[in-house]
Amino acid sequence: MAAKSLNSEFLEKYKKILAVEKTQTEKLIYGINEILKRGVKERSGDLSSYSLHQADMGTDTDESEKRVYLLNKEIDKITKINLALKRIYEKTYGICEICGKYIPEKRLKIIPYAKFASIVNLKKN
Repeated sequence: MAAKSLNSEFLEKYKKILAVEKTQTEKLIYGINEILKRGVKERSGDLSSYSLHQADMGTDTDESEKRVYLLNKEIDKITKINLALKRIYEKTYGICEICGKYIPEKRLKIIPYAKFASIVNLKKN
């Protein structure tokens, strides 16, 4: 990526991409939160407060743990998106935080909140 890539047009393009990604992620977080709020009883349509069988309790717990894991992962993604938006305002977006080289646009298209030029850079340090 050449230095000209950090022009206003480039930054505006990725600002819009990140805004869309943020909105989609926020919707996903909201949906997961709603499911977790309802709890196992309401989700399953079960009228009793507890599962009657140990295996059912394990399944319920496993499903809740998966949702919590996904929720945490999406919250982490929002943090990364917000940091990428901050880099756009600081005009440092698209520059690797480790080596200072430009992050390839191919990488930014896939992971618009990327802050490293490649995963290889992480292994060097």
